[in-house]
Amino acid sequence: MTVTHGRPLTAEITEILVANCGLDPDAAARAPAASLDELGMDSLALLELSAVVADRWQVHLGEESGQLSIADVADLVARRADPPGHTENSVLIAAPLPLVWDVTNDVAGWPELFTEYARAEILHRDGDTVRFRLTMHPDENGVAWSWVSERTADPVAREVHARRVETGPFEYMRIHWRYTEEPGGTRMTWVQDFAMTPTAPVDNAGMTDRINANSAIQLAVIREKIERLARDGGAGDE
Repeated sequence: MTVTHGRPLTAEITEILVANCGLDPDAAARAPAASLDELGMDSLALLELSAVVADRWQVHLGEESGQLSIADVADLVARRADPPGHTENSVLIAAPLPLVWDVTNDVAGWPELFTEYARAEILHRDGDTVRFRLTMHPDENGVAWSWVSERTADPVAREVHARRVETGPFEYMRIHWRYTEEPGGTRMTWVQDFAMTPTAPVDNAGMTDRINANSAIQLAVIREKIERLARDGGAGDE
């Protein structure tokens, strides 16, 4: 069910249709899957619905809106008003690319590299693909979030494609890691594409803000740790 501000978006769309477009609420309740055309909404009613939706959510309904059900309209509004999340964050690390690559792709060592992970359990390896379970440190409510992810490294292209297998509050979560040599060291970039489920405690925009804020923190920590390794002569001297 699509929810906005704590109430079903379908209810808001229905209220708009009843108040502005002459919809019979009993007819809508009897046939929740019926299209707007089938519910008797004519072209003027659909124009009024489109105007209200555009004003309230800055979402424009297509010319074929009469073929949509109320639930379809709600889903369309939800997805266009809160588009899928996309973030891109990077850091320049004053260390050679092979060192940055080796340290950041040692998944078993992530609890020592990231500040947010308490455990990293390797579940399966197949060539350059590894499946693993991450467990975070308990949050302010004492909950230790855990999920399974999978990542495939390309040592030649110096990139990694990862995804959550157990998606939890996400409909999907994909992460693309890129490594490039630049003057002064190695740039590591994280590109994350995701969408939250309708029942998630935060929407796509809110999660985008959280990921951007946390990525800045984690990238700074990783840079400091790897640069210290580089000054000490490599991972083996940590």
